[in-house]
Amino acid sequence: MPELPEVEVILNHLTRQVLGGTIATLTIHRSDIVRTGHDLIPWFQRSTITNITRKGKCLIFTCHRGNDTRYLLSEQGMTGLWFYNPALASTPQHIHCRIEISGAAATELHYWNPRRFGRLWLFTPPELDAFMQRRFGVDAMDIGAQPFIQLIQSCRGRLKPFLLDQHRLAGIGNIYANEILFRARVHPQARGYRLGVSACQRLYDTMQTVLGEAIAAGGSSIRDFRAPDGSYGRFQQAHQIYQKAGLPCLHGCPTLITRLQSERSSFFCSICQKRR
Repeated sequence: MPELPEVEVILNHLTRQVLGGTIATLTIHRSDIVRTGHDLIPWFQRSTITNITRKGKCLIFTCHRGNDTRYLLSEQGMTGLWFYNPALASTPQHIHCRIEISGAAATELHYWNPRRFGRLWLFTPPELDAFMQRRFGVDAMDIGAQPFIQLIQSCRGRLKPFLLDQHRLAGIGNIYANEILFRARVHPQARGYRLGVSACQRLYDTMQTVLGEAIAAGGSSIRDFRAPDGSYGRFQQAHQIYQKAGLPCLHGCPTLITRLQSERSSFFCSICQKRR
Protein backbone atom coordinates (compact mmCIF):
# COMPACT_ATOMS: atom_id res chain seq x y z
CA MET A 1 0.00 0.00 0.00
CA PRO A 2 -0.20 2.33 -1.98
CA GLU A 3 -0.97 0.08 -4.96
CA LEU A 4 -1.59 0.94 -8.60
CA PRO A 5 -4.86 2.88 -8.09
CA GLU A 6 -3.44 4.99 -5.28
CA VAL A 7 -0.30 5.81 -7.26
CA GLU A 8 -2.46 6.72 -10.26
CA VAL A 9 -4.40 9.10 -8.00
CA ILE A 10 -1.11 10.66 -6.85
CA LEU A 11 -0.03 10.96 -10.48
CA ASN A 12 -3.23 12.73 -11.51
CA HIS A 13 -2.88 15.27 -8.69
CA LEU A 14 0.79 15.97 -9.35
CA THR A 15 0.22 16.32 -13.08
CA ARG A 16 -2.24 19.11 -12.39
CA GLN A 17 -0.16 20.83 -9.73
CA VAL A 18 3.55 20.56 -10.55
CA LEU A 19 3.92 19.60 -14.23
CA GLY A 20 5.79 22.31 -16.09
CA GLY A 21 7.25 23.78 -12.93
CA THR A 22 10.94 24.44 -12.37
CA ILE A 23 12.71 22.86 -9.41
CA ALA A 24 14.29 25.66 -7.37
CA THR A 25 15.72 23.36 -4.70
CA LEU A 26 15.72 19.60 -4.09
CA THR A 27 16.68 18.76 -0.52
CA ILE A 28 17.15 15.22 0.83
CA HIS A 29 16.71 14.99 4.60
CA ARG A 30 17.66 11.31 4.93
CA SER A 31 20.44 10.14 2.66
CA ASP A 32 19.40 6.48 2.94
CA ILE A 33 16.06 7.24 1.27
CA VAL A 34 17.95 7.77 -2.02
CA ARG A 35 18.97 4.34 -3.24
CA THR A 36 21.15 5.53 -6.12
CA GLY A 37 22.13 8.78 -7.83
CA HIS A 38 23.26 10.96 -4.91
CA ASP A 39 25.71 12.67 -7.25
CA LEU A 40 22.81 13.78 -9.47
CA ILE A 41 21.01 15.78 -6.76
CA PRO A 42 22.59 19.16 -7.69
CA TRP A 43 21.65 18.63 -11.36
CA PHE A 44 17.92 18.69 -10.57
CA GLN A 45 18.03 22.25 -9.29
CA ARG A 46 16.84 24.59 -12.06
CA SER A 47 15.50 21.63 -14.07
CA THR A 48 11.92 21.62 -15.39
CA ILE A 49 9.43 18.83 -14.67
CA THR A 50 8.31 17.99 -18.21
CA ASN A 51 6.48 14.72 -17.58
CA ILE A 52 5.21 12.53 -14.74
CA THR A 53 4.32 8.91 -15.43
CA ARG A 54 3.52 5.75 -13.52
CA LYS A 55 4.82 2.20 -13.86
CA GLY A 56 3.17 -0.26 -11.52
CA LYS A 57 3.43 1.27 -8.06
CA CYS A 58 6.19 3.74 -9.01
CA LEU A 59 6.14 7.37 -10.11
CA ILE A 60 8.68 8.70 -12.59
CA PHE A 61 9.38 12.44 -12.82
CA THR A 62 11.05 13.40 -16.11
CA CYS A 63 13.17 16.53 -15.75
CA HIS A 64 14.96 18.57 -18.42
CA ARG A 65 17.71 21.12 -18.08
CA GLY A 66 19.05 22.41 -21.36
CA ASN A 67 19.54 19.38 -23.60
CA ASP A 68 19.92 16.94 -20.71
CA THR A 69 17.31 14.64 -19.18
CA ARG A 70 17.29 13.03 -15.76
CA TYR A 71 14.67 11.07 -13.86
CA LEU A 72 13.48 10.93 -10.28
CA LEU A 73 11.76 7.61 -9.59
CA SER A 74 9.69 7.24 -6.45
CA GLU A 75 8.88 3.85 -4.93
CA GLN A 76 6.12 4.36 -2.39
CA GLY A 77 6.66 1.20 -0.33
CA MET A 78 4.21 0.78 2.55
CA THR A 79 3.69 4.44 3.45
CA GLY A 80 5.43 6.65 0.89
CA LEU A 81 3.28 9.59 -0.24
CA TRP A 82 3.71 12.96 -1.94
CA PHE A 83 2.05 16.08 -0.54
CA TYR A 84 1.90 19.65 -1.81
CA ASN A 85 0.74 22.82 -0.12
CA PRO A 86 -1.63 23.33 1.69
CA ALA A 87 -1.64 19.66 2.81
CA LEU A 88 1.98 20.02 3.99
CA ALA A 89 0.94 21.42 7.36
CA SER A 90 -0.67 18.09 8.31
CA THR A 91 2.57 16.11 7.79
CA PRO A 92 5.37 18.04 9.55
CA GLN A 93 7.36 14.88 10.43
CA HIS A 94 8.90 12.10 8.32
CA ILE A 95 9.60 14.40 5.36
CA HIS A 96 12.58 12.84 3.58
CA CYS A 97 12.60 14.89 0.38
CA ARG A 98 11.56 18.51 -0.06
CA ILE A 99 11.20 20.12 -3.50
CA GLU A 100 10.61 23.84 -3.95
CA ILE A 101 8.98 24.66 -7.30
CA SER A 102 8.41 27.83 -9.30
CA GLY A 103 6.09 28.32 -12.24
CA ALA A 104 3.50 25.72 -11.18
CA ALA A 105 0.29 25.69 -9.15
CA ALA A 106 2.05 24.03 -6.19
CA THR A 107 5.14 25.74 -4.83
CA GLU A 108 6.40 22.95 -2.58
CA LEU A 109 6.33 19.16 -2.77
CA HIS A 110 7.22 16.78 0.06
CA TYR A 111 7.97 13.04 0.03
CA TRP A 112 6.52 11.67 3.26
CA ASN A 113 7.55 8.17 4.33
CA PRO A 114 7.31 7.34 8.04
CA ARG A 115 8.21 3.65 7.75
CA ARG A 116 10.91 4.27 5.13
CA PHE A 117 10.19 1.16 3.03
CA GLY A 118 9.90 3.37 -0.05
CA ARG A 119 12.91 4.75 -1.89
CA LEU A 120 13.91 7.46 -4.33
CA TRP A 121 16.12 6.72 -7.32
CA LEU A 122 17.86 9.34 -9.47
CA PHE A 123 18.70 8.14 -12.96
CA THR A 124 20.22 9.06 -16.29
CA PRO A 125 18.21 7.77 -19.30
CA PRO A 126 20.26 4.55 -19.77
CA GLU A 127 20.09 3.83 -16.04
CA LEU A 128 16.31 4.24 -16.00
CA ASP A 129 15.86 1.93 -18.99
CA ALA A 130 17.97 -0.79 -17.37
CA PHE A 131 16.15 -0.43 -14.05
CA MET A 132 12.68 -0.67 -15.61
CA GLN A 133 13.56 -3.76 -17.63
CA ARG A 134 15.07 -5.41 -14.59
CA ARG A 135 12.33 -4.63 -12.09
CA PHE A 136 8.94 -4.57 -13.81
CA GLY A 137 6.73 -6.62 -16.04
CA VAL A 138 3.93 -5.10 -18.07
CA ASP A 139 1.70 -2.63 -16.24
CA ALA A 140 -1.65 -4.09 -15.16
CA MET A 141 -3.53 -1.18 -16.76
CA ASP A 142 -1.65 -1.45 -20.06
CA ILE A 143 -1.67 -5.18 -20.76
CA GLY A 144 -4.11 -6.42 -23.38
CA ALA A 145 -6.52 -9.32 -22.89
CA GLN A 146 -4.64 -11.86 -25.01
CA PRO A 147 -1.19 -11.22 -23.49
CA PHE A 148 -2.81 -11.37 -20.04
CA ILE A 149 -4.44 -14.73 -20.80
CA GLN A 150 -1.11 -16.10 -22.02
CA LEU A 151 0.61 -14.76 -18.91
CA ILE A 152 -1.91 -16.34 -16.53
CA GLN A 153 -1.84 -19.68 -18.33
CA SER A 154 1.95 -19.73 -17.94
CA CYS A 155 1.53 -19.74 -14.14
CA ARG A 156 2.45 -23.11 -12.65
CA GLY A 157 2.24 -22.00 -9.03
CA ARG A 158 -0.45 -20.32 -6.93
CA LEU A 159 -2.24 -17.54 -8.75
CA LYS A 160 -2.34 -14.86 -6.09
CA PRO A 161 1.44 -14.72 -5.51
CA PHE A 162 1.80 -14.70 -9.29
CA LEU A 163 -0.42 -11.62 -9.55
CA LEU A 164 1.67 -9.93 -6.85
CA ASP A 165 4.96 -10.57 -8.67
CA GLN A 166 5.94 -7.14 -9.98
CA HIS A 167 8.42 -8.71 -12.40
CA ARG A 168 5.49 -10.31 -14.22
CA LEU A 169 2.61 -7.88 -13.76
CA ALA A 170 3.31 -4.45 -12.32
CA GLY A 171 0.92 -2.66 -9.98
CA ILE A 172 -1.20 -5.27 -8.21
CA GLY A 173 -0.82 -5.53 -4.44
CA ASN A 174 -2.53 -7.53 -1.74
CA ILE A 175 -5.72 -5.47 -1.44
CA TYR A 176 -6.57 -5.49 -5.12
CA ALA A 177 -5.46 -9.09 -5.70
CA ASN A 178 -8.05 -10.14 -3.10
CA GLU A 179 -10.78 -7.98 -4.62
CA ILE A 180 -10.06 -9.04 -8.21
CA LEU A 181 -9.94 -12.77 -7.46
CA PHE A 182 -13.15 -12.63 -5.44
CA ARG A 183 -15.14 -10.73 -8.05
CA ALA A 184 -13.81 -13.05 -10.77
CA ARG A 185 -14.65 -16.09 -8.58
CA VAL A 186 -11.15 -17.52 -8.79
CA HIS A 187 -9.46 -19.17 -5.80
CA PRO A 188 -6.25 -17.43 -4.65
CA GLN A 189 -4.40 -20.75 -4.76
CA ALA A 190 -5.66 -21.77 -8.20
CA ARG A 191 -3.03 -22.70 -10.77
CA GLY A 192 -3.18 -20.37 -13.73
CA TYR A 193 -2.38 -23.07 -16.28
CA ARG A 194 -5.55 -24.89 -15.23
CA LEU A 195 -7.82 -21.93 -15.97
CA GLY A 196 -9.65 -21.93 -19.27
CA VAL A 197 -9.71 -19.00 -21.65
CA SER A 198 -13.13 -17.83 -20.44
CA ALA A 199 -11.99 -17.80 -16.79
CA CYS A 200 -8.83 -15.88 -17.73
CA GLN A 201 -10.88 -13.40 -19.75
CA ARG A 202 -13.20 -12.91 -16.78
CA LEU A 203 -10.19 -12.34 -14.54
CA TYR A 204 -8.81 -9.77 -16.98
CA ASP A 205 -12.12 -7.91 -17.30
CA THR A 206 -12.53 -7.91 -13.53
CA MET A 207 -9.01 -6.58 -13.01
CA GLN A 208 -9.63 -3.66 -15.35
CA THR A 209 -13.00 -2.92 -13.73
CA VAL A 210 -11.71 -3.03 -10.14
CA LEU A 211 -8.66 -0.88 -10.89
CA GLY A 212 -10.76 1.63 -12.83
CA GLU A 213 -13.37 1.88 -10.08
CA ALA A 214 -10.67 2.31 -7.43
CA ILE A 215 -8.99 5.13 -9.34
CA ALA A 216 -12.33 6.88 -9.87
CA ALA A 217 -13.00 6.62 -6.12
CA GLY A 218 -9.65 8.17 -5.21
CA GLY A 219 -8.05 4.89 -4.14
CA SER A 220 -8.38 2.97 -0.87
CA SER A 221 -7.56 4.96 2.27
CA ILE A 222 -6.50 2.21 4.64
CA ARG A 223 -4.13 3.30 7.41
CA ASP A 224 -2.08 6.14 5.90
CA PHE A 225 -3.08 6.74 2.29
CA ARG A 226 -4.11 10.24 1.26
CA ALA A 227 -3.93 12.06 -2.04
CA PRO A 228 -1.32 14.85 -2.38
CA ASP A 229 -3.92 17.48 -1.43
CA GLY A 230 -4.64 15.62 1.82
CA SER A 231 -7.97 14.12 0.70
CA TYR A 232 -8.93 10.53 1.46
CA GLY A 233 -9.93 7.83 -1.00
CA ARG A 234 -13.31 6.10 -0.84
CA PHE A 235 -12.82 2.73 -2.51
CA GLN A 236 -12.32 0.97 0.83
CA GLN A 237 -16.09 1.40 1.23
CA ALA A 238 -16.55 -0.78 -1.87
CA HIS A 239 -14.23 -3.59 -0.77
CA GLN A 240 -16.10 -6.87 -1.04
CA ILE A 241 -13.67 -9.29 0.59
CA TYR A 242 -10.46 -7.68 1.86
CA GLN A 243 -10.44 -7.92 5.69
CA LYS A 244 -13.98 -9.39 5.60
CA ALA A 245 -13.23 -12.73 7.28
CA GLY A 246 -16.28 -14.02 9.16
CA LEU A 247 -18.77 -11.93 7.16
CA PRO A 248 -21.29 -13.32 4.64
CA CYS A 249 -20.24 -13.70 1.02
CA LEU A 250 -21.65 -10.81 -1.01
CA HIS A 251 -22.32 -13.18 -3.91
CA GLY A 252 -25.10 -14.71 -1.81
CA CYS A 253 -23.33 -17.97 -0.96
CA PRO A 254 -24.52 -19.70 2.25
CA THR A 255 -21.11 -19.41 3.88
CA LEU A 256 -18.78 -16.91 5.52
CA ILE A 257 -15.62 -15.38 4.11
CA THR A 258 -12.53 -17.33 5.16
CA ARG A 259 -8.98 -16.17 5.74
CA LEU A 260 -6.35 -18.51 4.33
CA GLN A 261 -4.18 -19.77 7.15
CA SER A 262 -1.15 -20.29 4.91
CA GLU A 263 -1.11 -16.75 3.49
CA ARG A 264 -1.18 -13.40 5.23
CA SER A 265 -4.26 -11.33 4.42
CA SER A 266 -5.72 -13.69 1.81
CA PHE A 267 -9.51 -13.97 1.87
CA PHE A 268 -11.88 -16.15 -0.13
CA CYS A 269 -15.31 -17.77 -0.31
CA SER A 270 -15.09 -21.57 -0.33
CA ILE A 271 -18.21 -21.87 -2.49
CA CYS A 272 -17.89 -19.29 -5.26
CA GLN A 273 -14.08 -19.45 -5.33
CA LYS A 274 -13.61 -23.19 -5.54
CA ARG A 275 -10.05 -24.36 -5.95
CA ARG A 276 -9.61 -26.11 -9.28
